[in-house]
Amino acid sequence: MSAPRFDVPEADAFTRTYWDAAAEGRLLIRRCGACGRAHHYPREFCPFCWSEDVAWERASGRAVLYTWSVVHRNDLPPFGERTPYVAAVVDLAEGPRMMTEVVGPGEDGLSAGMELEVAFRDGAPVFRPRG
Repeated sequence: MSAPRFDVPEADAFTRTYWDAAAEGRLLIRRCGACGRAHHYPREFCPFCWSEDVAWERASGRAVLYTWSVVHRNDLPPFGERTPYVAAVVDLAEGPRMMTEVVGPGEDGLSAGMELEVAFRDGAPVFRPRG
């Protein structure tokens, strides 16, 4: 039996679509058919107008770095083997903010507003510097 993981939530009937797409290298968001706004994390209703007319949409995978923190200690698996790592909030090109991890540059190579692109690690979206 494998050790429990704390880096991805358990998929349920609703979020299975999101996690299956991520496992295939696609980032999905939800868009409201009533007000037109995109949101993330996936919900069955629009957090802006409360409409239930929401649908999955493939995101471009482009984002900019909003803020970040370098984590030097985390005892939960599998984070312990990854320290230090960059926990971040990014602004997706489609509008929503998303919590994620930035991979690639060291902490000195980060700057607010830097352009990022999605990558996938073990079926979970992470971001790396674009270009």
